[in-house]
Amino acid sequence: MDDLARLRKLEARGHWGIKCGLGNPRRLLAQLGHPEAAAPVVLVAGTNGKGSTGAFLVHALRAAGHRVGWTTSPHLVSPAERIWIDGASLREDHLDRLLGETFQAEDALGLQATYFELMIASAFLAFREARVDIAVVEVGMGGRWDATNASDPILTVLTNVELDHMQYLGSTREAIAREKLCTARQGRPLVTGPRLDPAWVWPLLECRPVLHPAPALVPDHLAWDHSLVGGHRIPLAGPHQLENLATAWEVLRRLGIPEAPAWKGIEATVWPGRLWAAPGLDRVTMDGAHNLDGARRLADHAVATGAHPHLFFSAMGDKDLAGMRDELRRMDPSGVTLVVGENPRYATPAALRAVWGQELEVLTLGEASTRLLAAGSGPRLVCGSLFFIGDLLRVMGIGPSAGSGDV
Repeated sequence: MDDLARLRKLEARGHWGIKCGLGNPRRLLAQLGHPEAAAPVVLVAGTNGKGSTGAFLVHALRAAGHRVGWTTSPHLVSPAERIWIDGASLREDHLDRLLGETFQAEDALGLQATYFELMIASAFLAFREARVDIAVVEVGMGGRWDATNASDPILTVLTNVELDHMQYLGSTREAIAREKLCTARQGRPLVTGPRLDPAWVWPLLECRPVLHPAPALVPDHLAWDHSLVGGHRIPLAGPHQLENLATAWEVLRRLGIPEAPAWKGIEATVWPGRLWAAPGLDRVTMDGAHNLDGARRLADHAVATGAHPHLFFSAMGDKDLAGMRDELRRMDPSGVTLVVGENPRYATPAALRAVWGQELEVLTLGEASTRLLAAGSGPRLVCGSLFFIGDLLRVMGIGPSAGSGDV
């Protein structure tokens, strides 16, 4: 095949949806020689905070001297961002080569895997090839039928449970929790976020892991761009990141990671698109906040710090647009600009105006990019979807820098 042809073949599969059953990923991994068994796996599930919790974990583990693999989703600009090895995301040509092995296995089995199943199989191939000491694996959607659940984790994390992807996971928090808790394993540690009551979680479990609730963290200082805890600077902004840090910290304790290198790694954590000061832009912050709970946490942070940014908002059409609007309005934004992308999953201009107001301007991605690249008179906040942020970065030619380089 020509350069990056397998990446284009992957993109043709589409990114969204869920397939009930682990048959495809298990068969793929078996055909590839079980790369998922090459290193211990920590599986991270939850509605929100999976990526941030994983980011804290992998930076702390690496600072403690471990060679770490990490797979996360979605990506912002390139699918190669989804696979991270020891401080750097893959190069696209590296991912393309791994996808070649995965597509060969798919062809040999006569099956058609999903985009996510192919990416997870390729991630495990990358981890085996790199001989990582430990793999931190973020669950995509739910847990029961997620391709990541074809692994056998030594420890499972559940960050939180909120109402999202209800068309796939169920209409109640209990139903969604049951789907996510299928990632836990009998007799192995399950670390839950500080907002999850163990008395609520325990009856929902189909197996009996060893439950370890994460304690709450209280900041010494809270600002728009960072927090301090115990004199340590937390580089990911927002009080919700203290919940993610508490969860990661409990995992690190269970893994026996010493405090000094753990803090060193945590203070060096980078995670683009999450209350992120976009490089090269004047007072522009970007945050995925892709659902009701994400919007609520973003608004809580803005209210607590007295921020009143101008909003650039877009979201996928299947989200609770009215609920997100109500939460974001609590920060009393200095103005609101609506944006729509080309992908059919985006909320339409009519849907956005129906929720936010018929008088509001709706820009294309190109028009919004021009506005954001220009110097502004005040702080600007881009929010509503990680896909939206990724599309904007692509149009503006700005690449996220989640690691220290490419491998």
